[in-house]
Amino acid sequence: MPPAAPELISPRSPRVSAARRLARRNFRGKERLFLAEGPQAVREAAAHRADGAPTLVELFATVEAAERYADIVDDARRVGARVHLADEQVIADISTTVTPQGLVGICLFLDTPFEDILAAGPRLVAVLAHVRDPGNAGTVLRCADAAGADAVVLTDASVDLYNPKSVRASVGSLFHLPVAVGVPVERAVAGLKDAGVRILAADGAGEDDLDDELDQGTMGGPTAWVFGNEAWGLPEETRALADAVVRVPIHGKAESLNLATAAAVCLYASARAQRASTGCRSVTGS
Repeated sequence: MPPAAPELISPRSPRVSAARRLARRNFRGKERLFLAEGPQAVREAAAHRADGAPTLVELFATVEAAERYADIVDDARRVGARVHLADEQVIADISTTVTPQGLVGICLFLDTPFEDILAAGPRLVAVLAHVRDPGNAGTVLRCADAAGADAVVLTDASVDLYNPKSVRASVGSLFHLPVAVGVPVERAVAGLKDAGVRILAADGAGEDDLDDELDQGTMGGPTAWVFGNEAWGLPEETRALADAVVRVPIHGKAESLNLATAAAVCLYASARAQRASTGCRSVTGS
């Protein structure tokens, strides 16, 4: 049986135009919708629900992608998403990538109120303060997910969580853990402290060494890591809010670590310390 013909032929279709506008932050905020591109992101979006409602509301797919990822398309239909078969030009018109993978989903905003994160009693949190690069934000979110963090907080001075590059860089992790957005850094720190969470600011010029923190056994309790801007780090007023300012030791000749790498090291150090305090030394153990 020949493959089905595309349903959306023209990039001028109103549905295509509406999807294309979501590449712009003001339209995302107005509609409270964002784009999720590629099979991994769409698969996770189809599996995600917020307050009982499916997150994925619409899916555009080329005929080839619909056949290759038939399980994802079936999942999208199962949760009630509108599925459109489209030609490659339509997908290219919607997509923000150079080489689209043939699937573009439209999803409802899924950020979590900061108060809900505090009420859940988090033990490991990543706070992104003044992080402006969307790729870095998405990668740190992915690292937090991999390390078993309970939540991520983006301050009001940080990049838009739903920037297409942030969504892609998270590789589906955006759909795995609670993320609060637009929280002033002072409020984030104060709320976490009130919830019994120790605040560690990650800074290459920090007074405390991460190895020393681990050796002293001070990292087994609830912890929030605050990560700063890619270019200038954390301002002094933000550093002053932390219980400690911690540097990742550089044992070789590298000048420094980039934000995402430093975040991964810090989050995994906390994850190991917390698991060791409950009798499990490995972050990959049960």
